[in-house]
Amino acid sequence: MAARGLTAGLAAALSLALVGQAAAADPAMEKVRKGVAPVEAAPVKPVSFFLFADTQVSYRYSFPASEPGVPSTKSADPLAGRDIPKHILNISHADAWEYGTNFFSLDILKSGSQDPAGTSNGPGGANVVYDYGATEAYGLYRGTLSLTKLTGATFFAYPGLIKDVSLSFGFDMNAKNTVFGPMKRDVVGGLSFAIDVPAGFLNVAVHAYKEWNRNGFVPEPFRSVEFNTVPEFEIVYSFPLDGFLGGFPLKLAGFNNIVLPKGNGGIPGTAPTNVEFLSRTNLVLDVGKLVWNQPGKLDAFVGFQYWRNKFGVDKDIGFAQGGAGPGAEEKSFLAGISVHVF
Repeated sequence: MAARGLTAGLAAALSLALVGQAAAADPAMEKVRKGVAPVEAAPVKPVSFFLFADTQVSYRYSFPASEPGVPSTKSADPLAGRDIPKHILNISHADAWEYGTNFFSLDILKSGSQDPAGTSNGPGGANVVYDYGATEAYGLYRGTLSLTKLTGATFFAYPGLIKDVSLSFGFDMNAKNTVFGPMKRDVVGGLSFAIDVPAGFLNVAVHAYKEWNRNGFVPEPFRSVEFNTVPEFEIVYSFPLDGFLGGFPLKLAGFNNIVLPKGNGGIPGTAPTNVEFLSRTNLVLDVGKLVWNQPGKLDAFVGFQYWRNKFGVDKDIGFAQGGAGPGAEEKSFLAGISVHVF
């Protein structure tokens, strides 16, 4: 099985910025919008040297998710995956300052028993599978530095096309208590382009992506896995729909991630990874604004996620060929709420 790891941006989906909304609430935020802060935050007054800061807690339920290497028990298709419901708690923080932005996120994901917890460190090194679902922790950081602000030059902005170009960088880390026992560590670095759209935001990042991981299914010394450095693309967007709905506080928000094939981590007999594509789209309702006329306090959302070649695992290569295709294509609905705490 190829080493696993969430693509960048998964945990961040519900918190990525619509800075234009904050600018509308506070004229001082207009400079943030022009500097491009790819984080979604409640409209607040500037504090300290931050132009804005927002911390939120959210819960979402994914039904059904899937996991590579977890085959269906109900389908005759050898590549069909098992339906796995997941409860997901997220804590995130976003801020913007004069020269850029910061975003931190932590997901705690609890699977149903269809994705069992386990260990590869049983008696005699045996694999042990438990009768309850696995728990995963996934954290990430993304930062940007505006080239316009850093250099004082104006040629990074092209009205009608690009608002700004920023240096973009970050890392991801995860751990999960399964037999596979992933311990993903990755770093990304590159450029982020803020597209000039009439409302909301659209950001496109082009990164170099380097991942290290763990594969508990193979013996030492192959459990520690290092993948090739490859291109990675992140597209993040949020578009308000209230202008089309008579002021009804609804928006469309989501992201798309693409990671090119990163090899097989040097594990003999395992299939190479394939192009990984992850897309999530959420329809978000500002409940606070609708019910209490307090925007940016409480959101409710529904969405759909499509994940092809999840974690890079080729969905068309089965166990007999050294792959883990069953479960490597996910089509999942989700629903949840998000509370902005400060």
